[in-house]
Amino acid sequence: MSASRSRALSSADIDALFAPFARAEALLIAVSGGPDSTALLLMAAEWARRRGRTRIEAATVDHGLRAESADEATAVAELCARLKVGHRILRWKGAKPATRLQERAREARYRLLVDHAKAIGADALLTAHHADDQAETVLFRLLRGSGVAGLRGMDFLTARDGMTIARPLIALRKRDLVAFANARGAPFIDDPSNADPRFARTRLRALLSRLGEEGLDAEALDRLARRARETEEALAHLTAEVEARLGSEGALDARALFAAPIAIAHRILARRIAEAGGRELSRIGLEKIETLALNLRDALKERRAFSANLGGALIRLTAKGRLTFAPEPPRTSGKG
Repeated sequence: MSASRSRALSSADIDALFAPFARAEALLIAVSGGPDSTALLLMAAEWARRRGRTRIEAATVDHGLRAESADEATAVAELCARLKVGHRILRWKGAKPATRLQERAREARYRLLVDHAKAIGADALLTAHHADDQAETVLFRLLRGSGVAGLRGMDFLTARDGMTIARPLIALRKRDLVAFANARGAPFIDDPSNADPRFARTRLRALLSRLGEEGLDAEALDRLARRARETEEALAHLTAEVEARLGSEGALDARALFAAPIAIAHRILARRIAEAGGRELSRIGLEKIETLALNLRDALKERRAFSANLGGALIRLTAKGRLTFAPEPPRTSGKG
């Protein structure tokens, strides 16, 4: 099949995509009204009708950033009514930030969707991320010097605030989803912000198009993500073995830690810091971990004490090589 042709999706294909949710009582579909999420909604509704077992509901987040957004959310509600799928419009209320708008809108979107998924008793929140999104994510992280964990891209399943988030379309191309929605005669919109050069994702799409001419296309980046996931799984296995020898709780022997390959030491440091600081592991930047590891190894070699604050944690190394992690003490204002 030509790389430019869309793939026709059969009922069997859709059943395979939704097979991981066979035991779910209810699923919440995040639908923006674009072709990707519209296709996901249509597939989920068809699958649920054939099964007659899983309840499908949908939600649309109206960020209130464009005059058209309210009408677009209403159009999704009308489509859901035709499909006999329950639908709720979730509004991002309050003043909007002047900086990092897309990032903060994304945080608000997930918060609203996760809260609603819990409220309706959904087993999972399904989003319409696809292979082209995956390629953009990998390219974005590649440009920012991400390690193996970042280059694996988006996982099929993740969790947020106790809610499972699933991406059943992650292996499909956008053109397949557009073709599916068109074949069903379903209306969808194209968000004009997707063409706004102020946003990083828009610029990445343009860059990806140029890189594709040299062979670094979506398929190549998806292949990189797959290989990074395989490498990440191997590293996780090796890290667990080393940590079992070191002991999973309490102080670490820094010399034993740094006797392991440095990539393993980085992972153990990051996990201990995230646990002590109460932060998400993904929020502990690799560059900061690398700098910390260099400083710890220098101090260990010179047999001197060292301490640092990172990710909400206080890291202390004694002159004898005992390494501890504790929550960072509260900061004082310095006022008497």
